[in-house]
Amino acid sequence: TMEVDAEDRLRDETDLKRDYLAGGFKLPTEQDPRVTRVGRLLRRTYLDELPQLFNVLAGSMSLIGPRPIISEELALYGEHADELLSVNPGIFGAWTSLGRNRPDYPQRVNVELDYVRGRSFRRDLAILLCSIPVVLQGQVDNGRKAKAS
Repeated sequence: TMEVDAEDRLRDETDLKRDYLAGGFKLPTEQDPRVTRVGRLLRRTYLDELPQLFNVLAGSMSLIGPRPIISEELALYGEHADELLSVNPGIFGAWTSLGRNRPDYPQRVNVELDYVRGRSFRRDLAILLCSIPVVLQGQVDNGRKAKAS
C-alpha cells in the first residue's frame, strides 16, 4: 500500500515525522504522501489486512489479540512491554474493535494490556463480534489521524 521509500521519507522529512508522531504513529491515509493510490482503496476497505490471515495460519499471529506495533510504540508500554509481547498480535483486538472511538496513546496501552490480562474465549468472541461493524464501515480519516492499525 506504500511507496518503496516510505520509511526513508518518514525518517528524512521532519514535518511528516512530526505529524506522524502527533497522530499516534499514524497519518490520515488521504494525507499521507507515502500511500499509493491503490493503497488508499485497500486501506479504506481493510483489504490490506487480508495477507495477515497467512500469518494466522502460520501461527505468528492470532485472529484476536493486540495489534502489531513498531518499536517506537512498544517503548510507550514501559515496564509492561514484555507483558504485551507475551501474546501473539492479532488481526482484531480490543483496541481495534472500538472502531472510530479508538483512543490514542497512552490510553491505548491500558486497553491492550487489559485485554492481555483478561483474555478468554468469551472476550475474544465479543471482540470479534464488535469488529464486524467496524470492518463494514471501513476506514474514515477524520483529518487528525488514520483510524486503522
